[in-house]
Amino acid sequence: MRQTSVAILGAGSMGTAILAGLLKSGLDASTVTTTVAKTESADALAKKYGVTAYSTEYQPRANLLAATDAKLILLAVKPDKIAALLKEIHDCVSPDALIVSVAAGITTHTIESHLPKGVGVVRAMPNTPAIISKAVTGVAAGKSASAEQVAEAVKLFETVGKVVQIEESQIDALSTISGSGPAYVFFMIETFTKAAIAQGFTPAQAKELVEQTFLGSTLLLEHTHGDPAELRRQVTSPNGTTMKAIAVLEANGLDDIFVQATSAALARAKEIAEGKI
Repeated sequence: MRQTSVAILGAGSMGTAILAGLLKSGLDASTVTTTVAKTESADALAKKYGVTAYSTEYQPRANLLAATDAKLILLAVKPDKIAALLKEIHDCVSPDALIVSVAAGITTHTIESHLPKGVGVVRAMPNTPAIISKAVTGVAAGKSASAEQVAEAVKLFETVGKVVQIEESQIDALSTISGSGPAYVFFMIETFTKAAIAQGFTPAQAKELVEQTFLGSTLLLEHTHGDPAELRRQVTSPNGTTMKAIAVLEANGLDDIFVQATSAALARAKEIAEGKI
């Protein structure tokens, strides 16, 4: 990232993960201003990262102060707070500023309509592994974003993992895969752990067996760059125990369940985009 003034409005878990990635990439902490709701959280951010941190609890004009003169403004508040936030900072946004939003369901058109004409907007959908720099982020350009600004947004999210450039029409669908994906994985781990306990293992044993199985399998996939189907077949001996288990999963329509789940998530994303928050 070029040394530029950065404002992170809403430095919750995602905003803080991106902050950590930026600083790790070499951005000077003195160029970064963050905002959070609670004064205690602002103090903790300033102490840990050396950035300027305002709390809206103590300073009602925190977002306005942070956004003034910032060349890159990250919108990391919850979707239902975006409109009010943009109204608040409208008059202080620099014409050459880049606005990057990670708010689910809020379109670049909606954001652009609340900003001075011509301000570049990029929409992004990172996922929670950004906390450990293992995210995958979808990035989509708004109408006014220049190629240089899109490239800057890509560099921003490369500090916390991999980046996939997509059309904005795809970003809601992406949110149902990589955005919500960690929750699906954690739910499977949770459910698989319950199954292990049902097979007679203690909760501690079940936790270690299941979590290490998921972790080891994922690392094996990454290490070998293999095809998941082929790796599965290597574990699945003909007429063996694993084949019987896979048959049960297939018979209960696991493929269809994932299609239904992601379709439900996509429908909700579209509702959010229509203002049905």
